Amino acid sequence: MALNKNAVTGMRDIMPREMILRDYVIGLIKETYKSFGYTPIETPVVESLGNLLSKQGGDNEKLIFKVLKRGEKLKIAEAKTEDDLADSGLRYDLTVPLVRYFSAHNGELPKPFKALQVGPVFRADRPQKGRFRQFYQCDIDILGEGSQAAEIDLLLATSTLLGRLGFSGFILHINDRRLLKAMAAYCGIGPDRCDDAFITWDKMDKIGLDGVMKEMAENGFSAETVAAYGTLSGALMNAQEPLKALAELLAEQDGVAAYTAALETIIRSVEEAASVPFTVKFDPTLVRGMSYYTGPIFELELADFGSAAGGGGRYDEMVGKFIGQQVPACGISIGFERLITILMDQDYQVPGAPRKKAYLLEKNLPEEQALSVRRQAAQERAEGLTVLVSPMIKNKKFQKEQLAAEGYTEIEEVYKK
Repeated sequence: MALNKNAVTGMRDIMPREMILRDYVIGLIKETYKSFGYTPIETPVVESLGNLLSKQGGDNEKLIFKVLKRGEKLKIAEAKTEDDLADSGLRYDLTVPLVRYFSAHNGELPKPFKALQVGPVFRADRPQKGRFRQFYQCDIDILGEGSQAAEIDLLLATSTLLGRLGFSGFILHINDRRLLKAMAAYCGIGPDRCDDAFITWDKMDKIGLDGVMKEMAENGFSAETVAAYGTLSGALMNAQEPLKALAELLAEQDGVAAYTAALETIIRSVEEAASVPFTVKFDPTLVRGMSYYTGPIFELELADFGSAAGGGGRYDEMVGKFIGQQVPACGISIGFERLITILMDQDYQVPGAPRKKAYLLEKNLPEEQALSVRRQAAQERAEGLTVLVSPMIKNKKFQKEQLAAEGYTEIEEVYKK
């Protein structure tokens, strides 16, 4: 019996029907984002471990596929730790490579720089439906723009893309990491425990407020802190305008007025300029897992499918760690694999696909007759058709069924004259 290598690696093969859809969606992503002025770039799938383990990737840094050192650098007999064996790894996202890319080519790039990346990333994660160890990410980022114009542009471009794929009624959840820190301070949580609190707060949609408060207590937060968070969350949940309510509750903290005003500008601009209708919602429980976020954060939810379609935010401090000077940066990543899974489940038909025709040649067909078929196929390809010329197999009924499943609407059997 043949070994199923996918079962061993946790990776997957992609069948023709899905590959056609993936190619179409990637093409639409590039076309849409380029229409907003984003420039395609490409970075290697292999990065140095120094870059990947820069404490910018959160839990993803625990999921790196590491690559052994090569040649003279690999000294297995002398190795004492894993770090002595590996010096590079497969990228787990596209943001860390982008920042390294920008730092290396800073002087050659326009300002601000609007980058578009589409490519595979790798995480040693537990595979599940719509989540794989090798998967594609599609990112757009703006580096060198510190105003809300960056967030607005990213969100308008991505909502336009979702609309072109036929999605509607999605929800944009938006928050700000600085407001999360202000909420933590309001509840008596020090800077050293903020990340612990945020991880629990991020579970609000799964375990509810009571579950969050219980977990906070189990994680060592004081009764006063847990109660303060419960009161604050309750007030925001019951407020008609939670962003304004939060601004009033935290009015005494420095910067809160500016942060909430910036979010109001983003929300208003996106709602009024969007090409497709969707809901924009301030979500004080939205956290995002990456520790590199420094400002507004956002997540697009496909409410009809119970799935996130993408997310991102501002990461102003990340570039500076590479080049020694602060460069504002903001980006968003599309949940490409989840979108493909949803579209496959819906039996999505790629629009405008060329007509597909197949010629099945009988075994031992005379050379001149086969050449005539190939000339005809060449002419039809020039007219825009997809044309397959293939030998006829013994079980031609099965062969024709498979071709039909792949979208071949015309199948011509060619026999000796």
